[in-house]
Amino acid sequence: LQNVRIDPNSISFSMWKDIPVPFYMVVHFFEVVNPKEVLKGAKPVLNQRGPYVYRESRYKTNITFHDNDTVSFLEYRNLFFEPDLSKGREEEYVVVPNILLMGAAVMMEKLPSFMKFLLSGALAGLKQEAFMNRTVGEIMWGYDDPLIDTINTFVPGLIPFKGKFGLFAELNNSNSGLFTVNTGMKNISRVHMVDSWNGLKKVNYWRSSECNMINGTTGEMWPPFMSPTSLEFYSPDACRSMSLVYEQSGSFKGVPTYRFVAPKTLFANGTDYPPNEGFCPCLQSGIQNVSTCRLNAPMFISHPHFYNADPALVDAVEGLHPSKEQHGLFLDVHPMTGIPINCSIKLQLNLYIKQVSGIIQTGKIKPVVLPLLWFEERGSIEGAVLQQFYTNLVLIPSLLDYLQYVFLGLSVPLIISAAVLV
Repeated sequence: LQNVRIDPNSISFSMWKDIPVPFYMVVHFFEVVNPKEVLKGAKPVLNQRGPYVYRESRYKTNITFHDNDTVSFLEYRNLFFEPDLSKGREEEYVVVPNILLMGAAVMMEKLPSFMKFLLSGALAGLKQEAFMNRTVGEIMWGYDDPLIDTINTFVPGLIPFKGKFGLFAELNNSNSGLFTVNTGMKNISRVHMVDSWNGLKKVNYWRSSECNMINGTTGEMWPPFMSPTSLEFYSPDACRSMSLVYEQSGSFKGVPTYRFVAPKTLFANGTDYPPNEGFCPCLQSGIQNVSTCRLNAPMFISHPHFYNADPALVDAVEGLHPSKEQHGLFLDVHPMTGIPINCSIKLQLNLYIKQVSGIIQTGKIKPVVLPLLWFEERGSIEGAVLQQFYTNLVLIPSLLDYLQYVFLGLSVPLIISAAVLV
């Protein structure tokens, strides 16, 4: 118990403060092979590119302990491209939807026709098209685009940011918000459980109190003595709490584990799973609308290749092949300590695109949820860290457990002898 508390004197504290194992973010892009045909109403044909692999470094700063057995901290992430582990370079070009243009078009669909006509003319002057040919690095980390200033001129506040635009521009060298979690000093069953995030006990992105709740841990560790049922964590990237369910017991390099996976209801719509109604407005089951926490852009998250989603989403494009082995997520956790030993968390980013009357750049595009990319965050305890973990938190407790039965066995003859002598 002492070793799994958030306490500078515990064995797990240094692991919690500066994660000592290598994490990797693995990114796969979906290139649109037939952009001209899509503009004429054809089904998008996709080609998966990558993987582009980034080594991830995580560390905590501003660690502040409070009198109510909680601790606050900021966790930063730094990402470094690993060309030797990648199948491709950041300088490679990929044809993808013009995310700003297509997203803004859907967002402006209900504006007066003359506004859309003026914007369409301005876009033509900027030579903006529905699909763009950008490098992997630009799409990931940002590129300058005059479209941002143009949209802000015509529709102030529609895109509340300036400068470069990139899907992961705010991820690198940044923190995931101020977390306050329980230390477990008085109640070990509450260790790592989130008390607040950015000072909030719940978020306000969604339409129900249940969906807005901040449940579970930060996703790094859980309370010890886990039961094979479920585990919860709050994800700032997904803007919500997620619950994984127990699948099976196993082991990772000698360390016993419980494997937790995503239930089929994780991204189900409100029709298939009523508790998720608060995440709506929804489309097909298996994709979650995250527009309310993504600047109102028509963005959706899902499992890669629409795994566990409505088959209609897969059929609407060509080039997807969902499978549990390649696209299902999992967490292998040591049940006695609540520490993850091996993990693979996978999510896909999708953009809803369609023809918007009055904006000529959208052509005759049929409504479709178009995959942009999917990424996996994976890591496992290895080497010296694994050996230390195994020795201190597996081997020694097992040895002590064994010794108590040895001593019990030795004590039985002594008790019998004493009884006979008496």
